[in-house]
Amino acid sequence: MNENLLQYWEKVKQYWNRYSRTTKITFIATVFLLVLTAAIISYNLSKTEYSLAFTDLQPSDAASIKGYLDTAKIPYHLSADGKSIEVPTNQVANVKLEVESQGLNKNGSLGFGAFSESSSFGITDNEFKVKYVNAVQGELQQLINSNQAISSSKVLISLPEEGAFLQTEQEQASASVVLQIKPGYKLDQAKVDTIYNLVSHSVKNLPLENITISDQNGDSLVSSKAGGQSSANLVTSQFEINNQFRNDLQRNISSMLGRMLGQDKVIVSVFSTMNFDQKKSTEQLVSAPNQVDQKGLEISLQEATKSYQNDGGADSGGVPGTGSTDVPGYPGSSSSGKSTSEENSKTVNYEVNRITNDIIATPYVVKDLSINVGIEPPVKDDPNSLTADTKAAIQTALVNIVRSALADNKVTYTDDELNKKVTVFAHSFVQPDVPTENKTTTYMTYGGLAVAALALGLIGGLVLRRRKKAAQQLEEELAMPAAATKAELPTIDIENVSNDNQVRKQLETLAKKRPEDFVNLLRTWLADE
Repeated sequence: MNENLLQYWEKVKQYWNRYSRTTKITFIATVFLLVLTAAIISYNLSKTEYSLAFTDLQPSDAASIKGYLDTAKIPYHLSADGKSIEVPTNQVANVKLEVESQGLNKNGSLGFGAFSESSSFGITDNEFKVKYVNAVQGELQQLINSNQAISSSKVLISLPEEGAFLQTEQEQASASVVLQIKPGYKLDQAKVDTIYNLVSHSVKNLPLENITISDQNGDSLVSSKAGGQSSANLVTSQFEINNQFRNDLQRNISSMLGRMLGQDKVIVSVFSTMNFDQKKSTEQLVSAPNQVDQKGLEISLQEATKSYQNDGGADSGGVPGTGSTDVPGYPGSSSSGKSTSEENSKTVNYEVNRITNDIIATPYVVKDLSINVGIEPPVKDDPNSLTADTKAAIQTALVNIVRSALADNKVTYTDDELNKKVTVFAHSFVQPDVPTENKTTTYMTYGGLAVAALALGLIGGLVLRRRKKAAQQLEEELAMPAAATKAELPTIDIENVSNDNQVRKQLETLAKKRPEDFVNLLRTWLADE
């Protein structure tokens, strides 16, 4: 066995010593680079990536989940504060399902599951009451924590004592709740009322006025039925309307300019303020149905005619119509003879159109608007490559948008004032930086692959070169004997030799003195035959 190994080793050494020093160094460097590249690629492929599976855990829940991961031999990373756990990315879904199926993540509350974990034999009434209250508190915490905006909660319930005697007025329960609201989230009045109803309906004889809810900052959250103000809800809705208007306008401008200049060449920033004052007014209008004659519709007509006649008579003196038996206004007798009088009256009632309008002004009006647009010039490092005509056209289009948005503001703006509300500038965009660790890994990977490809190319070139050189040498070796035979042939005068002994002596002499010529002569004879 050792002799075989030594023979192989000698063959390897002989084969290795056939190469020059440069070839040996190139071969060693190539093998080293190939091994290094394979190691880098293997490290990147075998590296385990972790993803966040649980966050904002209570200490008891974190301990339960950690115990499960240790038992299942699943690798994990526990944060410094013990509230977050990371597991391999490809196992996140399975770990979450297993944890939920086993009920390990309880948000620090057991609920009614506490009764199933312990035997009810040998428990006193006081212990049962304490467990019951804790279970109700735990169930309420789980209900409240199901809200996306709440990370955790703490519920404290106080139940009235049940006496042995019947009471005319039953005592009421009370509850206190502290909410841990996630950063970036906000509870509107509707969600606060929902939490009040959950607590009130989960505990017997617990009215809304006996519930107190606050956030982690100590700010009280009051129900609307208990005198809570809805101003926060109003402010939130107004903010959402303004934000939606700004986002829609920004998206439309980006889409318009992106199609002309490129999606990655434009940055749009929009700022707006709105006036949410609502005005309600009532107007009463009267118009004639007949617009041509400006007359109304006749709904009633009354005509009256009065006539008087006097044949004349003696003048009794006095003023007519002033006696005690006279009728006021009745014409008196006249000494002039006969007299007549006639009185006509006509009363017409017209109906007209009566219109009552209750007008509510627009729920919001854009009070002010400004638009800033950054454009990457065609030549990245040359802002002057963006022509003035292009900037002027974009400025005009944006000014028209601002003018239309401020049309209901009841303020007249000049062209200079509108131009000041729009800014268009050219600037080179900064490319996002890749993390240094990722850069290094990427560069090493691609660098190793490039070096490996280069090394393989060099090895292939050397092999081809050696094969070509060996083929040329073989051709030269095959061509050299024939040329040498034709050029120099040994002179043996066979015709003048009488016997074979002399020929044999001449051949022996030639083989001793000129062995190369003797070999060439033999080759020539063999080729001729």
